[in-house]
Parts: sequence; C-alpha cells; structure tokens
Amino acid sequence: MIVGYVLALLAALASGSGSVLESVGVRRAGAFGGSALDLVRLRRQWIYFLGIGVDLVGFACAAAALHRLPLFLVQSVLAFSIGVTAAISAFMGTRLAAGGWVALGVGAVGLVLLGMSAQPGPAKVLPAAWRWVLPAMALVVGAIAWYVRRFDRPWTAQVLGFATGVGFSVVGVSARTFAAPSSGWAVLVEPAVWGMVLNGLAAAVAFALALQKGGATAVNAIMFTTNTALSSVIGLVFLDDRIRDGFAAFTVAGLILAMSGAIVTAHYATHAKEPFRAAPKGA
Repeated sequence: MIVGYVLALLAALASGSGSVLESVGVRRAGAFGGSALDLVRLRRQWIYFLGIGVDLVGFACAAAALHRLPLFLVQSVLAFSIGVTAAISAFMGTRLAAGGWVALGVGAVGLVLLGMSAQPGPAKVLPAAWRWVLPAMALVVGAIAWYVRRFDRPWTAQVLGFATGVGFSVVGVSARTFAAPSSGWAVLVEPAVWGMVLNGLAAAVAFALALQKGGATAVNAIMFTTNTALSSVIGLVFLDDRIRDGFAAFTVAGLILAMSGAIVTAHYATHAKEPFRAAPKGA
C-alpha cells in the first residue's frame, strides 16, 4: 500500500509539472487564444514535448498505483497536482490570492481523509461488452473537443477541461481494470489497452485546446475535478473499490473537501495573472 501511495504522489508531481511545461509551450508558440490550426506551431516548442514526456512518466506511475489502490484515492491524489501547478506558477510569477492557497489546504485535508478510508485491492473484472465501451469513449471526448474548439467564450476552456477530465477518467478506469494477458500479442486486442491509448490521445488534444483558451491552473482544476468525481463513482459502483469498515464518512468528507478545494482554486486561478506570454506570431 505504501508503494501505491508513493507512486500516486509521484504521478501528481509529474502531472502538475507537465501541465505547466505544456502551457509554457503553447504560449511561446503564440497559439494561446488562437485557432486549433495554431497548435501546429508546437512542433518547434521542445518545452511542450518535455511536458508531454513528464506527463507520460506520471501516467506510468498512476497506472502502477491503480493496480494497488482504489480509483477514488488515486484520482484524488492526482487532482492535487493542481497544487503543484499553482505552486510552480506562483514561483514563475503568478499571484494566487490567499483564498486560493486556503482552498489547496482544504483539498489536502480531503486527500488525507481519503487515504485513511481507502481499502487496497484489485478491481472487479468488467464484462466483455462493457470493456469495449472504454475505447469507444474516445469518440465522445473527441466530438466535444471538435465542437467546442470553434468558440471563443469564457466557458470554452471549462468545457474543454471537462472533456479532458472525461478522457483521463476513462484512461484511469482502463488502467484499473487492465490485466496483462498471457500472450504478448494478445495485448493488441485488449480493450483496456486501446481504452488507455485512444482516450489518452483524445484527452491530450482536448487539453492542448483548453490551454489555448485558459490558464493551466484553472484548466487543471476543472479537469481533475471531473476526473475525480467520475472515476470515484465508477470505481465504487462498478469496480468493487472498497472503503475500510467504519470509514464511509471519511470518504464522503474527503471527496467533498478534495473536489471543493479544486473548484475554489479554479475560481481564484481564473482571475490570477498568468506569467507566460505568447511569442510573436510565426515564432
């Protein structure tokens, strides 16, 4: 169980750091506030791809943690990467109001309660038909991102952050339910693998589009709130994720505190001045 906690914390650190690096890349490429085609400029931004690489390291740690711990715990720890993002952004010049830091503290208390209430163990195996729903969800995430990308409204980044959260929650469910087949070639037809790959790609595109419309801290808060809530419900209802006897109240309180902390942080972060400035067009 301790190994699972360490892996989840490493995943949160990597995810928060990767988000900042990707946001810097988007703004240096001059793609912030532009159209989806402006993302082509990211090919010249090594820092953006460094962020992707750090995110992949975080994903590997999260996937390993999900084999040991329930979804509601691991995804809640990952949600705390919003604190990592906010701390790094503050170091680089963003001024997050005192209320934002208080909200992060509230979220941290929620994570402690969740850690106390979680019962480690493997997930329940999904029926074959439901397992193929996982990769199909990438179409839903992609459709939301494709439709919303055309708008330049205050809610655009929020909806794209929501789509990203849905995609990554499916990635988490896929990782939680994945069982390594006896044959190496059988991996190619394993629904959980395609669920991770396709939804991961769809969520990455939605996240890049979201970073065009809003700051990294606010987008991350919405993404991880969606991810945590959806994953927790799926894990507890369908995957046999368990809570320690007598700790149900801790789980409920922990989820409320963790999610409300992320939501309030998103409010303050949305009104904070981001330190990253876009490069001139064509840079």
